[in-house]
Amino acid sequence: MGWSGRYPWLAEAALVAVLLAAAAGLPDGRSWWVRLPLLLVLVSTVLWRRRHPRAAATVAVGAAWAGLLGGVWKEHLPLAHVALLVMVYTLVVRGRRGSAAVVAPLAAGFFTAWALRWYPGVDAGWGAAGFCLLVGTAWLLGEYVRARRAYAQAQRRAVAAAAIAGERARIARELHDVLAHSVGVMVVNAEGARLMRHTDPAVVDRTLDLVSSTGRAALKELRRLLDVLQPSGEGVLQPPGEGHGLPPGEPADLRDLVTRAGAGLAGAQLRIAGTADGVPASLLGQVYRIVQEALTNVLNHAGARASVDVLLDFGAPGRRRTVRVEVVDTGGDGGGPGLPSSGRGLAGMRERVTDAGGTLEAGPVPGGFRLAAALPVYGSTAASQPATADSQCRDDTMGRWGHGY
Repeated sequence: MGWSGRYPWLAEAALVAVLLAAAAGLPDGRSWWVRLPLLLVLVSTVLWRRRHPRAAATVAVGAAWAGLLGGVWKEHLPLAHVALLVMVYTLVVRGRRGSAAVVAPLAAGFFTAWALRWYPGVDAGWGAAGFCLLVGTAWLLGEYVRARRAYAQAQRRAVAAAAIAGERARIARELHDVLAHSVGVMVVNAEGARLMRHTDPAVVDRTLDLVSSTGRAALKELRRLLDVLQPSGEGVLQPPGEGHGLPPGEPADLRDLVTRAGAGLAGAQLRIAGTADGVPASLLGQVYRIVQEALTNVLNHAGARASVDVLLDFGAPGRRRTVRVEVVDTGGDGGGPGLPSSGRGLAGMRERVTDAGGTLEAGPVPGGFRLAAALPVYGSTAASQPATADSQCRDDTMGRWGHGY
């Protein structure tokens, strides 16, 4: 079936050859030079029924009735008349039910007239009923294939819509994390610089340098994120990964992230256990974003008097290796910069952790707030994907068959 969908003209040529070969050896009826042209006309309609289904059906029905009325064949009905069933099927599959409602009775009438003319006694009735049943079966088969094809197309559209929605959510989450963190750090440090401008100008200079470096880092991350929206040479979007949407996430990058955030807080400490060797770059990028969003929440909600402790454990190598992230803020007076909140911070982190097959815990602790995430290094996100290539191929099998035949 899949072969006929990939090579429809070759498959139909094979069908035509079989029908002609089966009909060529019939001895009864008029001479071969009368039978053969009529057979060629009847069977050739199978080859061009795709482009002109109504015209092909008209020619097939006309050729069949011409052979019957002209006595071209006698007792033996050539197998080439299967073309009539193919025409009924084709019209139904193409949605031409009005034309099929005309062709089907004409085809059934032809088979009935043939049976009544050439079959003796009760066999004529049984033969007519059998032929009409074949016409009805061709109609039902066309309805089934049409419905199955529509289902496959709807499924493909649903898969595409889910993929688009997932990609939009991912890009929105990345933009939120980049902008919310960078703008928060810049606002906190700008306000601190304003307070210190009369007492310690050197602090102001260092703070402005930090604001500048934070802005440059944000622009760099935005460019990296927008790269994923640029089509590749084949006209498709590049997959997210290192250098395409996700930050590097190496320990040095995390230290720089904590240092920038700590400049606007009472203190910030990063502790790292283990090494990042063997941890995929995509997972390191997710860890970076989780720490970034956690620090953003500290800046926005705990205030400048808070201190934060970040613990990153890369885990021991092995099949059950898990990367653990813990961010705990202590102290603070809740006097954050008052930046508008989208309410997507924790929700975005939960989505990230869920996509990575991990778990997330977040809640208040005495004197502050604690966030802990566990991300399996060898976790699989296949179950969360809307569909795989193999499943789509299986779903498309009937669609290809319906298109081919």
